[in-house]
Amino acid sequence: MVEKLENLSLDLALTNKDKLQAIFPECFIEGRLDLDKLLSFCGEYISDDFEKYEFRWKGKSECLRLAQQRSTATLRPYQEESVNFDTTKNLYIEGDNLEVLKLLQKSYFRKVKMIYIDPPYNTGNDFVYEDDFADPMRRYVEVTQQTTKSNPETMGRYHTNWLNMIYPRLRLAANLLRDDGVIFISIDDNEIANLRKVCDEVFGEENFVACLVYDKNRKNDAKFFSVGHEYMLVYFKSVATINEREIILRMTKEGIDEVKEKFEHLKLQYNNDWKKVNEGLKALYNSWDKDDPRKSLARYTKVDEKGPYRDDGNINWPGGGGPRYDVLHPITHKPCKKPVSGWRYPTLERLQEEIEKGHVVFGKDETTVPRVRMNLFEADKEVMRSVHFSYAQTASQTFNAIFDNRRIFENPKSINDIKTVIKYITAKQDGDIILDFFSGSATTAHAVMQLNAEDGGDRRFIMVQLPEMCKAKSEAAKAGYQNICEIGKERIRRAGKKILEERKLTKEKLDIGFKVFKLDTSNMKLWDDTPIESSDIEMLLERMEGHICGLKTDRSDMDLVYEILLKMGFLLTAAITVIEMDGKNIYKIDDGEMLICLQPGITVELIVRMAAYMPRKIVLAESALVDNSAMSNAYYLLENRNIELKII
Repeated sequence: MVEKLENLSLDLALTNKDKLQAIFPECFIEGRLDLDKLLSFCGEYISDDFEKYEFRWKGKSECLRLAQQRSTATLRPYQEESVNFDTTKNLYIEGDNLEVLKLLQKSYFRKVKMIYIDPPYNTGNDFVYEDDFADPMRRYVEVTQQTTKSNPETMGRYHTNWLNMIYPRLRLAANLLRDDGVIFISIDDNEIANLRKVCDEVFGEENFVACLVYDKNRKNDAKFFSVGHEYMLVYFKSVATINEREIILRMTKEGIDEVKEKFEHLKLQYNNDWKKVNEGLKALYNSWDKDDPRKSLARYTKVDEKGPYRDDGNINWPGGGGPRYDVLHPITHKPCKKPVSGWRYPTLERLQEEIEKGHVVFGKDETTVPRVRMNLFEADKEVMRSVHFSYAQTASQTFNAIFDNRRIFENPKSINDIKTVIKYITAKQDGDIILDFFSGSATTAHAVMQLNAEDGGDRRFIMVQLPEMCKAKSEAAKAGYQNICEIGKERIRRAGKKILEERKLTKEKLDIGFKVFKLDTSNMKLWDDTPIESSDIEMLLERMEGHICGLKTDRSDMDLVYEILLKMGFLLTAAITVIEMDGKNIYKIDDGEMLICLQPGITVELIVRMAAYMPRKIVLAESALVDNSAMSNAYYLLENRNIELKII
């Protein structure tokens, strides 16, 4: 039997059920899960005591069902608003992120390396997504016609509304992360406690990595304390996977490239006069503010042919109880004084290796404990710190400069903060995908492009943003921007152009493009089940006739092609080429992985020609087939060749 293409997003509940049934088939009776039996198989037994540790709020069960509710929507391409549409691997999606995340489930399941989001902080004035459990798309249309929505404490459901917003979105987002993926979430004191509990449930508390703290600015007008910090929660998708793959996260010390460049210049300028080279480097260190993260490099106060170094390193075994073998002084040949907690190296042979490398410094005689020498250019990696200085004014100035010094967006995120975590987590050349589904001013997209320009990486971004209307009298509205999405897209355009100019790069060397998609109703007609009077035969016939031809007349072929990509599990950046067969346009996806034909007059002969390309899948419009026999013949023909056939 020929299968019709469903115009629905991935059935998450069924997918999860199938996975569970494959592992525990004995826990299913007549297709239904026996929870008591499942618990017993896991070593958990039902107790009469119903009290247990859990995090609950009004609406939690309902919004979980909302996350699993299949979407009937689609994403329509807008080439005229895009940049380098045919070649770019980046995406910008306008729409309610809840529906968008549902639509991405099949194509991007476990394909995203990193997620960064900056959701509403629930300060009382920022936008709160009010989801309609019955009809999400209708609610989406309503919301996008409004400006902003507040969530004042006087509502009585202050935290509840926010939790009902964030919970289903995180549930869906977790599915998109790779097993070695990481999510970063910015937040402040208003919801940090609740967010931590929600993330513990969604991602597992064992996968909590860190809570980063960012010192933003000082508020001298505060009544009690000057609270000027924000947080960034970090969770792995799977700590077990990270450990199994022996992944160790390190980052290049900030400012080290600048020091290397300065050192080489001074070395040539002063002909290896290390005293003068040292003075020149100290001048560089002194030019940095005391709160500058590069300031830590100033601890490397000495210089020789290997570059800046320090020789005050601790040679003690951490925690005490270390080995206490004899180490002879190179001049006196007497045993050196031992560190209190023992040597940091397990054996004398291992310590000798470090001595030969020049990493151990001895005193004038054996009466002092040797020290560890650390060369800056050898020890150029470090673990990312949990506390950072990131002044909000700097982030605003950077953003405003892109828009001719106009303040058209309030409180943009720091591009350096986001760029740092992206660099820390992602690889340069693996095509890692970074997703931000509260993209706002598109700082994350800017950070990805900037980092790729700096290190030659090929990272990709997916931005998702609700097209919230700009306030009527805002600077954004005065500048001609109707909604936040228009600001975000324009920022990417301007930032990309600026990066190319500054780095003297071409668009072939750096992907500064993005495909624009917008959330909309399906291109395929849905059956209208609104009750009608039995006597109204004409309306019934009209409804039936419309359903037979299941494609909307006001949509383009490309609208439908991209909906098919989503429903069939292909990336939205898949390569699409058009080939002609029998006077008809055939869409070839990813070098022939799938072929699509939507034009009328599809014959068996045409299908045979399409099959010759040996695609894995062929999609045909039912209304385009010449007759029913063509469909039947196509099914058996393709089945014999192991080609999947879908009819729309």
